Amino acid sequence: MLNPHVKEKLHEGVVIPAHPLALTKERELDEQRQRALTRYYIDSGAGGVAVGVHTTQFEIRDPKFNLYEKVMALAIEEIEKVQISKAFIKVGGICGPLEQAMQEAKFIKGIGYDLGLLSMGGLTTCSEEELLERTERIAEIIPVFGFYLQPSVGGRILSYEFWKAFAEIPNVHAIKIAPFNRYQSLDVVRAVCHSSRNEEIAIYTGNDDNIVNDLLTTYRFEVAGEKIEKPIVGGLLGHWAVWTKKAVDLFEQIQSVRDQAEIPRELLTLGQEITDANAAFFDVNNQFKGCIAGINEVLARQGLLQGNECLLDKERLSSGQAEEIDRVYAAYPHLNDDEFVRSHLKKWLGQV
Repeated sequence: MLNPHVKEKLHEGVVIPAHPLALTKERELDEQRQRALTRYYIDSGAGGVAVGVHTTQFEIRDPKFNLYEKVMALAIEEIEKVQISKAFIKVGGICGPLEQAMQEAKFIKGIGYDLGLLSMGGLTTCSEEELLERTERIAEIIPVFGFYLQPSVGGRILSYEFWKAFAEIPNVHAIKIAPFNRYQSLDVVRAVCHSSRNEEIAIYTGNDDNIVNDLLTTYRFEVAGEKIEKPIVGGLLGHWAVWTKKAVDLFEQIQSVRDQAEIPRELLTLGQEITDANAAFFDVNNQFKGCIAGINEVLARQGLLQGNECLLDKERLSSGQAEEIDRVYAAYPHLNDDEFVRSHLKKWLGQV
């Protein structure tokens, strides 16, 4: 059963950064900076964190690295250390075939995570019916946060019928829509609106290419002669792993205006600037090959990480990506939170 404090906050909508993995130059876990990242997100005003997800690198589960349990536990330790609100949303990533997914669900539930972000990635041989059965089994263990991952980074296209059936599963409380596709995003929201549990499910954007527009939009469908409205209430985003304090400020601004009849035009312009920055971080020019290294590069420039290293050697900045990050840094100085990071970094690193 979902903590009622968490449930209320989940439906109000919050900023949930997807937590990266801090590594040394030798690609070993940098525990000091892993903890510092968690503190950064908390002090930035985020309403939760998502750990063990794509941005954390799925490879932490590989026996060669054996980092999943350690990384998941470090975030919980830091959250408990600062005694943050009971409504702070702790999301743990769940991946793999059924047995692996069940083991991960039991582990994260046991150490204090509120919801499991259930990835469908890599399960290309499973039918939609098998994926639904897998979800039902996981939902018996831990409240589920659904996840529509874009195909370019390991996801798959799923039908409207799949999402309608998904929404009917008890203990599904939220869905992150991240196909980076307007039509597929629409499928999810329409399916939820047509489900009997539409009021029980919060919709979060994971579309890092369309953050502001998603958060400003309320969807409306006619269901059995009744108009059903569904807003995208918050975001669970890899993009929000960087410049997080400014992301929280932006989210609060959006929350203050999204119920108004007129939306300030400057917000739409700001949205396109954020999308341009995201294109550099996520390496759109090279089909997202450098997306994790790009996020790490920004955090390294701020001093939060030692460098942009990833667990796999192939996960690195693409040719020209550093220059693209230079470009958006120069073009949109109002988007970064470098000053905020500088003023808190020693504290987060335990140096004061």
